[in-house]
Amino acid sequence: MIEQFAIKDFFFKWVGRPIEGLDDFLPLEYTEDVFAKLEAKAETSFFINENEKFRYVTLTEANQIVIGLSDSNQELKHRILYLDEI
Repeated sequence: MIEQFAIKDFFFKWVGRPIEGLDDFLPLEYTEDVFAKLEAKAETSFFINENEKFRYVTLTEANQIVIGLSDSNQELKHRILYLDEI
């Protein structure tokens, strides 16, 4: 649960602290079988940089935030952010 709250807090700040809150703005589902992973629901379309669709965000054991995105060709890309840099 601590990891889930840490990821939600980070992502809320990263998307610009939407007034309606993260759960209404971008509903995320916690993946039980993967360490600290929140995925966008299938019907959710949140775009980053106009052509990259948000898929998931996860926290690694090395304190990295990994954001999974799919591009216009539906290829999965990753952005890695370090908690120390944020």
